[in-house]
Amino acid sequence: MKTIEEIRNGKEGQTFDMKSIQIDPKALAIPIVAMANADGGMLAIGISDKTRKIEGVNQHTAKLNELLRVPFDFCNPSVPVACRYMDCTDDEGNPNRILLMDIPASQFLHTNQADEAYIRVGDKSRKLTFDERMQLMYDKGERSYEDTAVYGATIDDIDTDAVAEYAKLVGYGKSPLEYLRENNGFVTTNKKGEEDVSVACILLFGKNPQKFFPRSRTRFIRYEGVDEKVGAEMNVIKDVIFEGTILNQVRKTIEFIETQVREHTFLGQHGQFVTRRDYPEFVIQEMVVNACCHRAHNIKGTEIQIKMFDDRLVFESPGKLPGQVKPSNIRNTHFSRNPKIAAFLKAYHYVKEFGEGMDRICREQEANGAQAPSFRTDDFILKITVPKVTETEQKSNRKVIGELSESEQKRTETEQKPNRNRIVNGVKMTETRITMLQLMKEDPYISKAKLAEILGIHPSAVSRNIEAMRGKCLRRVGADRGGFWETIEETWKKDTN
Repeated sequence: MKTIEEIRNGKEGQTFDMKSIQIDPKALAIPIVAMANADGGMLAIGISDKTRKIEGVNQHTAKLNELLRVPFDFCNPSVPVACRYMDCTDDEGNPNRILLMDIPASQFLHTNQADEAYIRVGDKSRKLTFDERMQLMYDKGERSYEDTAVYGATIDDIDTDAVAEYAKLVGYGKSPLEYLRENNGFVTTNKKGEEDVSVACILLFGKNPQKFFPRSRTRFIRYEGVDEKVGAEMNVIKDVIFEGTILNQVRKTIEFIETQVREHTFLGQHGQFVTRRDYPEFVIQEMVVNACCHRAHNIKGTEIQIKMFDDRLVFESPGKLPGQVKPSNIRNTHFSRNPKIAAFLKAYHYVKEFGEGMDRICREQEANGAQAPSFRTDDFILKITVPKVTETEQKSNRKVIGELSESEQKRTETEQKPNRNRIVNGVKMTETRITMLQLMKEDPYISKAKLAEILGIHPSAVSRNIEAMRGKCLRRVGADRGGFWETIEETWKKDTN
C-alpha cells in the first residue's frame, strides 16, 4: 500500500493521475473512460494535478458525492470503479482524506455523456476518431479472450501455492481460492451453478497450462550466420522450449538468453578498456516480457519464437500490434491485449510503467550506437527485429571476455577501478557529478534544491553540472514540473563503481 507522499509525488502517466476535488464531473469522466478503454488505472482525487497540493475531500461533501456518481452518470456504459479513501493531513495541517478510484481495464468501449470516446496515452486522455473507435471496439472483443472460460478446467488445475504467493504480493489477506473467486473474474459461477476458470487464470496459475494451451510457450532458436536455412543447409545450433506459467516462461527465457549474449571488451577512445554487450540487458527483458504479455492466446497454432542470428534478435509473437498501436507511434502509445496478465507481470516488476517500455528499448539501443527495433506483420504474426549493438571504437583492438591474456585482464581491472575524474562521453566525472547521478538514481524525482542541500553547494552549481551531463550521462523525462531524472548507467556506472 502506497503512502500519501508516494501518491503525491507519483509520476502521472498511463495508469495514474491526480485531480483536484474542484474538478467538474464532466471533466472527470474523460480520464475515467480513457483508462477503462486502455489498461485501467488509478485516480487520486483531492490532490491538485497542477500544484500537487493536498486539498483533501472531507470539506466538500456535496462535491464529493457528485464525483462518486461520475462513473454511473457520465460514462456510457457505466464503469465499475472501486472507490476507497486514504487518511492524510492536508496542506492546511488538518486531518483529511483523499479519494482513490481504481478503474479496471474494460472489455467494452466507454464514452462520456457527449458520446466521445477517449483512450489513455501516456499522461494524456486522447479523443478517438471514428475509425480509431471502430478499431478499438474490435480489439476489445479480441482482448476479452483472457476472460473466456477454459473448457474442462477446474479448481484442481490451479496451483494454489502460486495464487497464495501472488495474493501476498498484492496485499490480499484471504485464502487463495477466495482471491480467485473475488478478483479479476479468474473463477466465476455459470448459470448451471458450476465454476468456470478463465484463460488468464490458467495461464498465470495453472499447474500445467500447456494441457489446455499446447502452443502457449516460448521457443528460442539460435542460428549460425545471418540467414535462416533449412534442409541440408540447416544452421540451427540451439533450439530450446520454455513452458509452464507465463511467469515461469518469462523468467526461464530471460535467464537462458542471457547465457547466449556475449560481452566484448575493447580499447575505447580515451585509452581505457570498455565492456559492451551484444544486446542491453533491459532490451532483452522488455522484449521477452512484451512477447509473453501481449501475444494473442486465441491464436493457438504457434508459439512465441525468439530467433538469434549473428547480427540480430527476432521476436515473433502471434497477433498483430494491438489497439491504436502502430509502428509510427509505438514509442508512446500502449494498449494491453491481455490487461490482467499485464497487471500480474507489473506486480512482479517485469512491467515497469505502462507505455514506457518500447520507448526505453529504443533509447537503450540508440545510446549503445545501435538502430531501434523494426516491426513487421506477416499474416497473424508480429515480428520485431532488434539489431545487435556494434562496437565502432577501435574494433581491431576488441577482444571477447575470456579471450584476454592474464596481463590484459589485470590491466582491464585496473582501468575499471574508481577514478573520480574520469572522462565519460566527454564529461569529467567529478565527485560531485558522480554523487548527483547516484542521488538521481535513488530518487528520480529529487529536486535541484534538494541536491544542492545534500551536496552543500549553491543551486546554480547544481544546474551547471546538470547541463554538463545532460544527454551524455543524464536525461530529463517529462516537463521540469512533474518530470523525473533518468541516469544513463551504461555511460557512467561501470566506469565509476
